[in-house]
Amino acid sequence: MYIPTIGLEVHCELKTNTKNFSSAANAYSEIPNRNIATVDLGLPGILPVINENGVKQSLKMAFAMHCEIPEFMTFERKNYFYPDLPKGYQITQFDQPVGVNGYLMINVNGEDKKVLIHDTHLEEDTASLDHYGNYSLIDYNRAGVPLLETVTEPCMHSVEEAIAFLESLRSVFLYCGASEARTDRGQMRCDVNVSLSDSENILGTKVEIKNVNSFNNVKEAIITEIKRQTEILEAGGSIAQETRRYDENNMCTYSMRSKEDAIDYKYFKEPNIPPIKIEREWLEEIKKEIPALQYERITTYMEEYGLSRYDATILVKEKEMAEYFEETLKEGADPKSACNWITSVILGHMNKYEIPITKLFLTPKMLVELMELVSSGKISSKQAKEVLLKSLEEEKSPASLVEELGIEQIGTDDEILVIVKEVFGEHPEVKEQYKAGRTNIVDFLVGQVMKKTRGQANPATTRKLVQEEIVKGE
Repeated sequence: MYIPTIGLEVHCELKTNTKNFSSAANAYSEIPNRNIATVDLGLPGILPVINENGVKQSLKMAFAMHCEIPEFMTFERKNYFYPDLPKGYQITQFDQPVGVNGYLMINVNGEDKKVLIHDTHLEEDTASLDHYGNYSLIDYNRAGVPLLETVTEPCMHSVEEAIAFLESLRSVFLYCGASEARTDRGQMRCDVNVSLSDSENILGTKVEIKNVNSFNNVKEAIITEIKRQTEILEAGGSIAQETRRYDENNMCTYSMRSKEDAIDYKYFKEPNIPPIKIEREWLEEIKKEIPALQYERITTYMEEYGLSRYDATILVKEKEMAEYFEETLKEGADPKSACNWITSVILGHMNKYEIPITKLFLTPKMLVELMELVSSGKISSKQAKEVLLKSLEEEKSPASLVEELGIEQIGTDDEILVIVKEVFGEHPEVKEQYKAGRTNIVDFLVGQVMKKTRGQANPATTRKLVQEEIVKGE
């Protein structure tokens, strides 16, 4: 039985108005070569100008990943020749990346684990290539887009841990507003390093799988590579250190180049971008913009509000959903009750109509008002669900709908008792029938009261009063 060790190198495009070193728009476009400038094309005489917001977003992410921040940021040239890199080099970070020695917490099968981060560094994305038989086309829309690469230590030992880390990292980007992190647009992709050995403390020969473009493909690539390496080792062979590519159509990895063919990038300082001093005051301002993240919120919801991990995880999947839930608590809602309404009725409505919670008509205050109508006995839980769905569909407040539909319950004992006595007066024989063993007559009487009140009598109170009245005089 071999133990896998996995490391990830995750590339994620940052959300800025312009590219990292040029004035071209940083915007997704299906029209090729629409968002380009001379800097992106590597034309003679061009000079890069660093994007301040790109630096800010990368620093925010470094803080969120608990990294150490350097006093200065520097940039290097990573030299290699490939058609998607018109300058012949990529501007990146090597000596002093934006963050080092960080970590993210994940939870797999109920167990917490700290995934160590070697570094996270800011660079520029390359152009994209579309291959057609014996020729390829280049789209420079992506060239120069600010890209944050996060490199973990080889410390994960299952595909579940790797996917949990990717999901956690993606949530940090989304919570911080640093990226849309959409894999379908190539905004988030990663390289996967896999090795097998007899012990977690010993690293086997590393195999790198390049440019995996979805979480599902990461999962399948890791499973496929573990299977391939296991078969080689069990047959008495040895693993070659190489770079491979995952073929999602055939669900296999194939070799790109061996260790002997590895590229020597020959990093050297980018002469056109001097070292950037990171002011402490600016760092403090950036820190204040980081919201409570998923892991922190899950812990709070479980420990302080008594929610299950499952419910807490659903609530924090999107920051806006978590904020909606927390706003209901500020309005005085019971956490478990608010969670039930949000994760069942509201989330079901959102999924049915494919709308985000930010576009939802029902505000947290409206939801709490509806919950209070239930807790005070003015409407039943069943009625509340019907009102809530009607509120969402017709965009009317629950309180106004309750009034409009005339369904507010008669909740006081004195009010209901008057109706109960009327029913007993109309059916004087029921007490004798009850004494004779026909105990289900209680259901008939409750039904008569509900009929007289057009369903507005509180069912629980009605049943209690009917039972008290029917045994009087025994």
